[in-house]
Parts: sequence; C-alpha cells; structure tokens
Amino acid sequence: MPNVKSLEDLKRIREEALKKQQLKETSGKTEVIVGMGTVGIAAGARETLKAILDMIEKDNLSDIIVRQTGNIGLDSFEPIVQVVRPSETKVTYGKVNPEMASRIMKEHVIGGEIVSEYQIEG
Repeated sequence: MPNVKSLEDLKRIREEALKKQQLKETSGKTEVIVGMGTVGIAAGARETLKAILDMIEKDNLSDIIVRQTGNIGLDSFEPIVQVVRPSETKVTYGKVNPEMASRIMKEHVIGGEIVSEYQIEG
C-alpha cells in the first residue's frame, strides 16, 4: 500500500484505483476471466490479474472485458485464466503467472493464437 502523506496523494491513489476498476468493467469483444477463488488467490491470482490489467493500461488496449470469478473447479491448476474471443471456444490456461499472462495477452487475446503449452482442458 502506498504511503499517503497528503490529500493530493490520496486523490492520486483514488484516481488510479478508479481507472483500474474501469478497465475491469469496460465493454468489449474479448473476455479475459481470472479465477479469484480462495485457492486462486493463494496461488497468485492477484498478481496475474494485476499483470493483465497493467498490460491493458500500458498498451492502451480496447475491446477487452476483464472479469473476476470465483473458483473455476480446477484447484491444482490455479491461477486459472480463461480467454473467450468472439465466435471462438473458451480457452482455459492453468498455473498462469504474470509473465505467462503477458504472453497469453500478446499471442492469444491480441494475436488470436492459442498458447497451447499453457492450455488445460476444463
């Protein structure tokens, strides 16, 4: 948590939080779903979600909906990320760390190519 030393710091932190919240709620065409159940969070899902949101913000990506869900039911594969591109079947990725999330975003979400070595059946 950042140190708040002034009202300006508090306002800046609030604006950043609101901006990240809007990224999660932005309507678009491709959905990225991150499992945020207890097991997922314990396995690092927060860091994975943060990496996805940071990439969307940094690269100014649009037409992407980022959603959080509870337990997806594949605990041994947490953190789990699912990608649903328009008119395509949902793809589930397992044990997704922030570096893997970046690659999934670049290759699958943006490029349309499934990253098969991270894919799990689910």
